[in-house]
Amino acid sequence: MDIRGIDHIEMFVGDARQAAFYFGTAVGFHLCGEGGPETGLTGQRSLLLRQADVRMVLTSGLTAEHPAATYVQRHGDGIAVVALEVDDAAGAYAELVGRGATGVTPPRTFTGADAEVVVAEVGGFGDVRHRLVERRGSRVEFLPGAVEMLPTPPGVDAGPLTGIDHLAICVPPGQLDRTVRHYREVFGFADIFTEHVEVAGQAMNSTVVQSPSGQVTLVLLEPDTTHRPGQIDAFLAQHAGAGVQHLGLSTGDIVAAVETLRSRGVRFAGTPGSYYDAVEDRVGRLDAPVDKLRELGVLVDRDHAGQLLQIFTESMHVRRTLFLELIERRGALTFGSGNIKALYEAKERELAATAAAPQGVGA
Repeated sequence: MDIRGIDHIEMFVGDARQAAFYFGTAVGFHLCGEGGPETGLTGQRSLLLRQADVRMVLTSGLTAEHPAATYVQRHGDGIAVVALEVDDAAGAYAELVGRGATGVTPPRTFTGADAEVVVAEVGGFGDVRHRLVERRGSRVEFLPGAVEMLPTPPGVDAGPLTGIDHLAICVPPGQLDRTVRHYREVFGFADIFTEHVEVAGQAMNSTVVQSPSGQVTLVLLEPDTTHRPGQIDAFLAQHAGAGVQHLGLSTGDIVAAVETLRSRGVRFAGTPGSYYDAVEDRVGRLDAPVDKLRELGVLVDRDHAGQLLQIFTESMHVRRTLFLELIERRGALTFGSGNIKALYEAKERELAATAAAPQGVGA
């Protein structure tokens, strides 16, 4: 079984068109496909968005019984499917089920004039599934016969984001080792980084697992219950269980990307100015001006291979769950030791600000 990379992600959302407006207007994605009952997608409306190598499907259930509707009722809007590109979907499905994965949807083939796509689904973590995708022939069609491809509107720019760097996943206390073992033994991933983070009396454990191709990276996070509850606990409560906390999106120029997204209304987590006072002493000389990084709130870290720059958006959801990370790698291959701690601290500041804000009309 060869897992080549992330083919796409699918979000289950309350209103696909409203979500597409946000991701298009604010984050720079463009609508390139649509499917629904008229194309054979019974009980749902799905919109395909794309920016460079990032493909995102937004799906809303049209009936209360549809899986997307029940997911949203329990978890709110969130990433429900992480699709993995494989060389043989049927073979991968059989192999994964044989290793202990839960089979969800057996292989199904979608055929078009010059393309054929085979998909199957297995369980991943919590209510999130992995869709196995095998593509043959033309790669223009996303799902022949089920998703109608739309022409690219004139004047659409390429956007500042280039690909999916990683996904960060929160799991309940006591489930981290089990989840790591599942990805190691069933999917063949390797553990590449482990860290215990303590911030202001709170703590969490983290393990990063990665596919043999190096193209699929999952950051697994678990709260440490020997410390007081923190933002991982808050996510698990508000999301009602395990799920994707943030989606890491790569960019070749994080300064330009943040400036572009900020101008479109995206809100980013703040960083204290004191963070930058000795940043070059900690990570080495930077190509980007420190004053500009301070102005934008971009964080800097390093590993054995180089530097990485990153910043986290505030959550775009009322439950304060899923958010985005922008990351620019300057040689760095994994994550610096301060990466997860920086996220933890930034998210704590956002949650503290939210808790301090007036709640409700007349509050």
